[in-house]
Amino acid sequence: MSKEKKSNNQEILRHSTAHILAAAVLEMFPDAKFGTGPSTEEGFYYDFMLPRTLIPEDLEILEEKMSTIIKANHPFEKEEISIESAIEHFKKANQPYKIEIIKDIKRESQASNLKPQISLYKTGNFVDLCSGPHIDSTREINFKAFKLTKISGAYWRADETRDQMQRIYGVVFSDKKELKEYLNNIEEAKKRDHKKIGQELDLFSFHPEAPGSAFWHPKGMILWNELEQFGKNLRKKYGNLEIQTPQLAKNILWKTSGHWDHYKEDMFHFDVDKETYCLKPMDCPFNVKIYQTKQRSYKDLPIRYTEIGRVLRNEKSGQLNGLLRVRTITQDDAHIFLTHSQVENEISTLLRMVKEYYAVFGIKPAFFLSTRPETFLGEIKDWDKAESDLQNALKKEKIEFEIKEKDGAFYGPKIDVDIKDALGRKWQVATIQLDFQLPGRFKLEYVSEDGSRKEPVIIHAAIFGSFERFIGILTEHFAGEFPVWLSPVQVSIVPVSEKFNDYGEKIREELSKLGVRAELNNRDESLGKRIREEEKQKVPYVLVVGEKEADDKTVAVRKRGEKNKQDVVKFEEFRDAVVGEIKERK
Repeated sequence: MSKEKKSNNQEILRHSTAHILAAAVLEMFPDAKFGTGPSTEEGFYYDFMLPRTLIPEDLEILEEKMSTIIKANHPFEKEEISIESAIEHFKKANQPYKIEIIKDIKRESQASNLKPQISLYKTGNFVDLCSGPHIDSTREINFKAFKLTKISGAYWRADETRDQMQRIYGVVFSDKKELKEYLNNIEEAKKRDHKKIGQELDLFSFHPEAPGSAFWHPKGMILWNELEQFGKNLRKKYGNLEIQTPQLAKNILWKTSGHWDHYKEDMFHFDVDKETYCLKPMDCPFNVKIYQTKQRSYKDLPIRYTEIGRVLRNEKSGQLNGLLRVRTITQDDAHIFLTHSQVENEISTLLRMVKEYYAVFGIKPAFFLSTRPETFLGEIKDWDKAESDLQNALKKEKIEFEIKEKDGAFYGPKIDVDIKDALGRKWQVATIQLDFQLPGRFKLEYVSEDGSRKEPVIIHAAIFGSFERFIGILTEHFAGEFPVWLSPVQVSIVPVSEKFNDYGEKIREELSKLGVRAELNNRDESLGKRIREEEKQKVPYVLVVGEKEADDKTVAVRKRGEKNKQDVVKFEEFRDAVVGEIKERK
C-alpha cells in the first residue's frame, strides 16, 4: 500500500471515529451543541458546547458508549440536500454552530454564482454536516483499538472573542497492538517531558511573571553555549559572516518589509514620541539594512550574513508550551544575498551543512520541497527556475525528498527539514527559503558583470530553527542523557570517604585543565547516596576513588546507563579517552 493511500485510510478512520465520539456525546448530553470534529496528524478531536464541564472520568463513560455504537454496526449514510434544507434541519436540531458554517458556505457560493449541495452523514442517531468520505459502517473500527486521551478548552473557530467550547481528543488504530504501542510512547513521552527534565537537571525554569520566556540556569547555559559555538564554527566553515542587529525598530521598517500588513497581530509594538516602535519578530529586514550600507558588485556575492538573533513574537497564551512554543525566540539565523545563477550551488552548500549538523546528534533529517502556492507574488518563470534549482541541489547531494505541492510561502519556494526523535515523533526544524519579494521591497541592487544594476535573491536559512525549541527537542530525544560533549557535567568524582578527597580533587583539576567539565562530590552523605545523586543527574561518567585507586593512580569508572558495573582503569587512560570523546563530539 502506498504511503498516500495508507495516510488517506488513516485519515478516514480517524474522522469516522470523531463522528462516533459525537454520537456518544449526543447520547450522554442530548442538549449538546456541536462544533467541528476533524482528524489530526495523531488522531482526532471534536468540539462541543455542553451543559456542564467534563471531568476525566467522563472519558471512560464515553468510551463505553462508543464501543456500543461500534458493535451496533451502524452504517455511515450520506445524504445531499440544498443549503436551505440543511439550515432548516439544523434549526430543528438546535445546532447554531452548524448553521453558522452553512451560512458561510452560502455566502461563498453566492459570490461565485454556485448552488452547491450540502452533504450530511448519519451514524445511528447522530447527523453531522460533513463532506466525508467515511468508512462504510461503525463495525470497521476495532472497538479495542481506540482511546479518548484528554479534554481541553477551545475557542469556536480559534477566535478568542467567540464561545469557549470543550474539546475531546482521541486516537484510533487498526489493531490493539498499535494502540498499546502508542500509549506506551505517551507514557515514555511524559518521562521525557523537557519541562520536567529541565527542572530535575537544573537547566532552565519558567515563571508566570514572564510567560513564554525561559530562564536559563548555569547548567542550561552550558548546553546553550556548546550548541551556539558548534553552530558558529560550522557557519564559519561554510563562509558565513557573523553580524548582530538591534531588537527594536520603527514600524516603517516592517511596513516596507510587508510584515506590518501580514504579521502585525503577532508583533509587540508600542508608541514612543508619536511614532510606533516594534520589537523585532524576525531578523531579515535588519540584515537587509546592512546590505544597503554600500554599493554591491556581483564579485561580492554571495554575501552570507549569520546572526544569533533574539526575536519576540506575540504567541497566544494558550499555545505556549515550555521551550517548544515561546515568545522569546533565539534563532540561528542566516540571510544570503546572491545572484539567480548562484542559487543552486548555494542550496547545495546549505544542504551539506544541514546533513553535517544533524549527523553529530545521530539524527537523520528528512527533506521536503514546498512548491508554488495558489496565491503567489512574482513571475512564474522565476518560480519555475527556483523550484528547478532546489530540486537539482537536492539531487546533486543525493538526498531523498518529498514534494509538498503548493505549500511554499507566497514569496518563494522552500526546503523544510524534519527530524524524528527517539519516540518517532516528527519535528520540523531547519528551513531553507528562497525570497524574491524582500529584495524588491527594499530596492536592493548589485552591479552586474555588464555594468547594469540587478536585483539579488535572498535565501533565509535556519539550521536548527531556535535554540529554545531545539534544546527542548534534544532534551526529550535524549531523555536528558545528552552526549558527553553537550552534558553540563561530564565527569563526577566521588571519593569513597573524605580521606580520598585530595586524590579526587587532583583528578578534577587535571580534567578541568583539559576542558573537561568535572565536579567533585564530597558531600557528607553515604557513598551509595552520592553515586545515586550523580546517576539521577545523568552524568556520563562517575569516577569512584578509594584507597586502592589512590595508590595505583586508577579510577573506578561507572558509565551512564550501565548500572552496577564498574571498570577500574588507569586515570591517564580514562583521561585521554574522555578528552577524545568530547573533541570528536561522539
